[in-house]
Amino acid sequence: MTPATGPTGLPPAAPLEATPEFLAELSAASQQLETATPEEIIRFAVDRYFPRLTMATAFGPEGCVILYYLAKVEPRTYVFNLDTGYQFKETLELRDRIAQKYGIAVDMRQPDLTVADYEALHGGPLYQSNPDQCCFDRKVKVLRESVGGMHAWMSGIRRDQSPDRAVAPIVGWDRKFNLVKISPLANWSKNDVWKLITDQDIPYNPLHDRGYPSIGCWPCTRSVMFGEDERAGRWSGTAKTECGLHSIDTARAE
Repeated sequence: MTPATGPTGLPPAAPLEATPEFLAELSAASQQLETATPEEIIRFAVDRYFPRLTMATAFGPEGCVILYYLAKVEPRTYVFNLDTGYQFKETLELRDRIAQKYGIAVDMRQPDLTVADYEALHGGPLYQSNPDQCCFDRKVKVLRESVGGMHAWMSGIRRDQSPDRAVAPIVGWDRKFNLVKISPLANWSKNDVWKLITDQDIPYNPLHDRGYPSIGCWPCTRSVMFGEDERAGRWSGTAKTECGLHSIDTARAE
């Protein structure tokens, strides 16, 4: 009997290889999908990569929109959350609201060490002295473990969110995780996202109504002032702008 691998229980599979031919194929698909709707992009992802397609969500508005579409296209897609131990209570409660409405139970993936053990190991909260390491230990490493056996993952990033994300293709090769990365909402705006949430009554985090347009871990997230960038509340007062999951790491074919 072939042993299962990763949290999905899928049998082992050879990883995809980023050959020049494969990168060109991804680039062509990305160009074709530039004018596609998010639902069409998600259908492409499911048709091409399911069941070795996954999604990581922090339950932001974009993630909730993709979950809404997944409920229609392929609700069996493996979706997980990087449960750092520092998430807001409202974020954790949203997981249950999503499950109740769409029947998608997002898997909560946790680091090996609890917050108490992790802070004891480092002599206090590492997010204060070295937030990059904290994000790496409690998010990036956990994602790598969670995508074992997968070939593609979806993200909710939008090109208008930050300079790093402005160059994101619809479909590309994620060098950091050795996966195809698909961003169904790359071409959407914040207004597009919220219009669908309103029109379809999609559950969302109530912190968005209290001045938090972008929500991560509670120690590193603040509300934003009028006129500030929507991600200005993340790691405020530092030069850090990304947790490491979506920094520039996606290859385009030349």
